[in-house]
Amino acid sequence: MEAPSVASSPAGVPAGTAAPTPGSSAAAAGSPADWPVYHRDAARSGSDPGFTQPAGVLTVEWSAALDGAVYAEPLVVGGRIIAATENDSVYALAASGHVAWRRHLGTPVPLASLPCGNIDPLGITGTPAYDRSTGSLFAVAEVSGPRHVLFALDPGTGAVRWSRGIDLPGDDPAAHQQRAALAVANGYVYVGLGGLDGDCGQYVGEVVGVPVTGVGPTVSYRVPTARMGGVWATGGPAVGADGNLYVSVGNGASTTTYDGTDSVLELSPSLRLLSRFAPSTWSSENAADADLGSLAPALLGDSFVFIDGKGGTAYTLRQGSLGGIGGQVSSIPLCRAFGAAAVAGQTVYVPCTDALRAVVVGTDGSMRVAWRTTSGANGPPVVGGGSVWSLDLTDGVLYRLAARSGTPTGHVAVGAVPHFASPTLWNGRVLVGTMRGVVAVWAG
Repeated sequence: MEAPSVASSPAGVPAGTAAPTPGSSAAAAGSPADWPVYHRDAARSGSDPGFTQPAGVLTVEWSAALDGAVYAEPLVVGGRIIAATENDSVYALAASGHVAWRRHLGTPVPLASLPCGNIDPLGITGTPAYDRSTGSLFAVAEVSGPRHVLFALDPGTGAVRWSRGIDLPGDDPAAHQQRAALAVANGYVYVGLGGLDGDCGQYVGEVVGVPVTGVGPTVSYRVPTARMGGVWATGGPAVGADGNLYVSVGNGASTTTYDGTDSVLELSPSLRLLSRFAPSTWSSENAADADLGSLAPALLGDSFVFIDGKGGTAYTLRQGSLGGIGGQVSSIPLCRAFGAAAVAGQTVYVPCTDALRAVVVGTDGSMRVAWRTTSGANGPPVVGGGSVWSLDLTDGVLYRLAARSGTPTGHVAVGAVPHFASPTLWNGRVLVGTMRGVVAVWAG
């Protein structure tokens, strides 16, 4: 592996610094074959119908050791692989795995300085996002302070175009964690914030929207609870065809009066609450930390929303009118689910902790389980080439499963992977973020 080309910057260009200019590099143009955001598109489908790969034995083509663990899903912008690390660095890698550029954005926060948590150090955790309108790559870094800073980078060179702090007045940055994938829509980059593992400290879940130009006021939605209610599922906000956002919310402080937690929210582009859903069991789920916030909402076209969570019950909801408390279209007992599902047509591939499942949603919103895999795959899946790709998060093994049956058709060890790691499909390769960097898998 070639030595990285390092382009360093101080621990956060001063918050509010702005020099928004569209990129002129080839990478800024993007390509239909790219993977520019978590699970490839604004709806977080995780599906690439154009992906093809030989059906041979899966092998590791290359492994790039970077300067920290890669919790974020790798992206592809302009033919370069984008990887963000917990050391607060963003890398661009060539198809060969060689480093094209590296940008170090600040000093990550050591776990010993935080009230709780399970990532050490804590740097960039949420998956970045690329915006075609400005040609900017966005990433949120937790930097020494601690504070959370949104950076806009040139994807061709790694140069910082502008940066801006996103901690809202009244926030305790030491108690917040930015794990949810960033979303770009409606002229904003949207950022979800939740708490650290252990739910310590005074935090309240929120979504913050910053103009993609870096100029102008932010918009925000703060969950109306006294404490907790994190927006933390790794899939982040899913954006509907009308531009409205769907986010899941974790357990909150109340078990007596409903406080807007343990829910799915529909938010307008300006982050105004439009509708929401909570199970009729929200009180007991809040008390037991068995909430819906562990899985991001999955959108089926412009009709239904699929959601599951820690409680083990799956729900379908109606887009545009989520139903309020107990207002689901249908529900079935399913599994404990974390991260983000993938959607292809009317089938939702659900990352259950015990085994991946395929759930078919009918035109009336009803659900049936089509299959449960016999493999160890349980990580947030993606779909392409007639296969479902998912990791065994415990053993660090990538599985290829037949999309129609869940039958394993190949597997390969990639090494230790972070919580809720999800693969990326690109150019015949499957890219995986690991505790050491990025691994590319090929079948031939």
